Amino acid sequence: DAGTLTVQSYYNEWKDLYKELIRWELKLEQTEGKQMLEMMEMQKTEANAEFVRYVEANYLHWMNTEGDDRPTMSHTLFNDMIFPAMEGNSDPTILVVIDNLRFDQWKIIQPMLLEHFQMLDEQMFYSILPTSTQYSRNAIFSGLTPAQMSKKHPNWWKNDTDEGGKNMHEQDFLIDQLARKRKNLKTSYTKITNHHNGRLLVDNAHNLLNNDLSVIVYNFVDMLSHARTEMEVLKELASNEVAYRSLTQSWFNNSPLFDALKRIADKKINLLITTDHGTIRVQNPVKVVGDKNTTSNLRYKHGKNMSFKEKEVYTVRHPLEIGLPRPNVSSTFIFSRSNDFLVYPNNYNYYANYYKNTFQHGGISLEEVLIPFVQMRSK
Repeated sequence: DAGTLTVQSYYNEWKDLYKELIRWELKLEQTEGKQMLEMMEMQKTEANAEFVRYVEANYLHWMNTEGDDRPTMSHTLFNDMIFPAMEGNSDPTILVVIDNLRFDQWKIIQPMLLEHFQMLDEQMFYSILPTSTQYSRNAIFSGLTPAQMSKKHPNWWKNDTDEGGKNMHEQDFLIDQLARKRKNLKTSYTKITNHHNGRLLVDNAHNLLNNDLSVIVYNFVDMLSHARTEMEVLKELASNEVAYRSLTQSWFNNSPLFDALKRIADKKINLLITTDHGTIRVQNPVKVVGDKNTTSNLRYKHGKNMSFKEKEVYTVRHPLEIGLPRPNVSSTFIFSRSNDFLVYPNNYNYYANYYKNTFQHGGISLEEVLIPFVQMRSK
């Protein structure tokens, strides 16, 4: 019922609904019922359309309020979930942030972890918009909105069109947040972007036990999904949700991350697993016209002179109101809905076909916004 969409407390009901959809999807996957899976897809598409409307109706309010009147979001994750999970716990906390890990992918790797750890809690939180690493992961570590980051730490924050890496200061943001919140914690931060770094993590796993809080950012799933658009081999390997989950499962099972966690599974640790945003398989191209300064992301764009159909995107003409920096006075943000993706008119058919059925993020969908936060401990 559209009339109830603005009710704030519905953010928890959406989590429950999405969990249930994933539970059925994974259950039906084990059967031969192709027809049932197709029906499931239709249910998810309908749910996504409603979820998009719900987020659009409430997002401005969430970004300008405190307390229970909004869900836990990227910039409040430490306050709402991570610090409480550490409270009264003298065991070393290991926070693993697996980039781009959807809730269904978490459910696929969960059984492997349950062989070594016991489950304490499984929750979800809402990624901020855009659902992309530069915005959502920096927001997690800083405890600030992107607009606050760009104002408070202009040397650390970069806009989409700025040169250089956009996530080079996660550790600085983290240290700053801990100092601001007066958390006196011995902390380490490790980012794994390739297999070699992963092996070093395995070799040094026991050193993590010397800290109060050890943060491990693991970029592999993100590399996988971006590579998905670049490499034809991966297009074959991950052509749909089932294949994508299967790929995640075999990656995790053979990953240095899993090896490192198994090495310290017999020690007393407080293990937190989460992500910065999810990803969605895009299928429906939406035309956007922009100048050379318009950003290139397929699920969101911002720029001064964009032309698009209002009804096809979520438009934000005053980015500061939803906690986003405004690179120019007339900067507008637009976000893709459900499984749409944004394509420029030049070579429209080529790019529409090239990116169709690839996994992208940055926009609004259940898959991108509702993401896992899990607490486990040694058996």
